[in-house]
Amino acid sequence: MKNYILKDENAVYYECGFSCDNEIYLRLGEESIFITDGRYSVEAAEKLKHTQIVKARDVVAEAAKLLQKYRIKKLHFDPNDFTVAEYDKLKNSKYTHFEAAPDFSKKRRIIKTAKEIKLLKEAARLGEEAFAQFAAYIRRHGLNQNEKRLFFECSARLSNFGQYPLSFEPIVAINENAAKPHALPTDTELKIGSLILVDAGLKHERYCSDRTRVSEYSNDLNFDKKGQSFLSSKRQKVYDTVLKAQEAAIRASKPGVRACDIDKAARDVIDKAGFGKYFVHSTGHGVGLDIHELPVISSKSETIIEENMVFTIEPGIYLPGEFGVRIEDMVKIAATRAVVL
Repeated sequence: MKNYILKDENAVYYECGFSCDNEIYLRLGEESIFITDGRYSVEAAEKLKHTQIVKARDVVAEAAKLLQKYRIKKLHFDPNDFTVAEYDKLKNSKYTHFEAAPDFSKKRRIIKTAKEIKLLKEAARLGEEAFAQFAAYIRRHGLNQNEKRLFFECSARLSNFGQYPLSFEPIVAINENAAKPHALPTDTELKIGSLILVDAGLKHERYCSDRTRVSEYSNDLNFDKKGQSFLSSKRQKVYDTVLKAQEAAIRASKPGVRACDIDKAARDVIDKAGFGKYFVHSTGHGVGLDIHELPVISSKSETIIEENMVFTIEPGIYLPGEFGVRIEDMVKIAATRAVVL
């Protein structure tokens, strides 16, 4: 694209290596323009050596003025980035035709660079360490604590007590609450034999990690994927089915396949076990600067998987009023297969 405009922070960061919470980035041919207010203009000038910095209180109105000044005839934009009011300001430029390009920044970012993969791998490693620390906390102090307190303790360990931003607010769900894929913390308390689901991630140099594990509370609780043992045969069957489904989807993930075929590999295992109607979401999503990026690993996605894509594999079974199980890892697509990060 010759000319485009960005407002989303991660999209802007990807283009120029700096972003803030009030900005517009314009790419007009070979020229880059970063518009922000006085709170960020000094830092922007320090970070962006080959970009024109424009200071303005109303960054959207200033962008419209620049489009008119440069007489830009065609400009690509992501309609998901702008409110109706902002778009109305932008289109005041009488010369410019606005070409909607939904998710065009995420499409540019779908293939990760070697540097990005290194950052994502480190984020995943730090997330794995945090899960182990949280498991140790639960073993020592988890008995009779409710989900709200466990949510707080999980957040503290994922962030390493403030060192890392979180990819998203963690999900810590016990028993029946785990049957809600995006459960909010409640007053439900952890007891011996309770099932606990934890879905959490952290950011390393802005790149996200994402991981889900399920275990049953005892003095030996851990968040290893293999070897989980449950008192209930039903829980054990559901867990083993989800694990088998995840393994099947990981095996199916390789260059040249369709995303929907990866989803089918997981869904077929769950269908065969009799739990098909309880798998209520897609099998995965891309991860990068945003926690949800492209590709989407769903039954409707015809995206062809390519080397150096990074996405989650996270099948689940959710039995309302009983419990839920989801197992999630991030994978990188190598030359012939998926590698778990």
